[in-house]
Amino acid sequence: MIENLNTNQQEPWYQTITFKMLLIGALVLILLIPLGMVKSVIREREMTDQEVELEIMEQWGGPQIVSGPTLHIPVYYNVKDKDGTLSKLKKWLHIMPDNLSIDGDIKSEERHRGIYETVIYNTKLSINGDFTKLNTIHTDADEIDWDNAHISLAVTDNRGIKGKVNFAINDLSYEPEAGMITRDLSISGMSVKYPINQDELDGEIKFDININISGAKALSFNPVGKKSDITLKSEWKDPSFNGSFLPNQSEISDKGFTANWSITHLNRNFPQYWIGSRHSINEHQLGVELYVPVNHYQKSLRSAKYGILIICLTLLVFLFIELVKKKTIQLLQYLLVGLALVLFFSILTALSEHIGFIWAYIAASLGIISMVTLYSYGILKDGKQAFWIFTLLIILYTFLFVLLQLNDFAFLAGNLGLFVALGFIMKASSKIKSANLDT
Repeated sequence: MIENLNTNQQEPWYQTITFKMLLIGALVLILLIPLGMVKSVIREREMTDQEVELEIMEQWGGPQIVSGPTLHIPVYYNVKDKDGTLSKLKKWLHIMPDNLSIDGDIKSEERHRGIYETVIYNTKLSINGDFTKLNTIHTDADEIDWDNAHISLAVTDNRGIKGKVNFAINDLSYEPEAGMITRDLSISGMSVKYPINQDELDGEIKFDININISGAKALSFNPVGKKSDITLKSEWKDPSFNGSFLPNQSEISDKGFTANWSITHLNRNFPQYWIGSRHSINEHQLGVELYVPVNHYQKSLRSAKYGILIICLTLLVFLFIELVKKKTIQLLQYLLVGLALVLFFSILTALSEHIGFIWAYIAASLGIISMVTLYSYGILKDGKQAFWIFTLLIILYTFLFVLLQLNDFAFLAGNLGLFVALGFIMKASSKIKSANLDT
């Protein structure tokens, strides 16, 4: 009778599988703390990188937007004040070009400051076109002062203007003055005073501008012409065309890109001419960003987001080995393995700042895989089981690397990977059940 009672006696609650899994679950939650600290460090390093990028842009020039050229004519309205005194109210008539052609050759460069870098560029712009049939313009102004007309070219950041600007109007060269004659349309750029005679009113005013502009990351244009034709080319391999219009034609290769936009006045929301600030020319920009594919900080942060998955799967394998093979693994040993897996993401970030993300990933993953494999052999005293740990980690880190290289299909690939992993876990758990039926 006593023997039957001893045989059927259940194991203590603190030695059950459920309690062990609860302890490991609590351990995983604890490991979220150092993992969160690593993510915080990565974000801090990324913010520092962005600050350095802003400092370089402040000295070299930021994203540039080129508008124009546009023709500005002072107009006057006769107004009477309260006591009947007659005076003139001055405003500006803004006229867009009939034809506008821009050709740009963008030379890019990666500028470094310490371990941080950003993309800058210098572009040679050839801008030509014409204003025609000015005598057909009708306004409600009492007087149009053609003798004090100005032609302006707007540039977002004048610090990016390099060297001499060749500004020719009807085959005559002019020296532009810094600043805009009026801020109705833009606040920075250059202007040329150009009195308009009767022959030009009946005919056309041709312009030909050659200018070197430096900036960072992006170059954009406002298609202000009745017909705007803009062509850009560069040796940069990863352009991102932005703004309201995509190129009509584009070609991207390992040698760089070329792109062309053809825009008419019907594609925009402002007319060919108006008075004052009734309309904005900044609503429909187009251009290109010198896109930098996901940098090492973004990749490191993305990899850290998968950290909890790697930790859970690895610790589950250790738990399965402990239960199926009747090995004893202490909670401290689980903790040390988890900390090693967390350390991977910190090492990855530190190395990627110096040797690039791919080589950093290879070095960090091989280091952590070797450490965990050797440690598992030390605690399990079983080469076969240590090999299974090694194989699992190789698969996990290879899968994570593939996910980081995928942009559009990363979410799909991640879900498929989780589906397969869950299938293996369910199969392994059935072995645990059969191996522990009598416990």
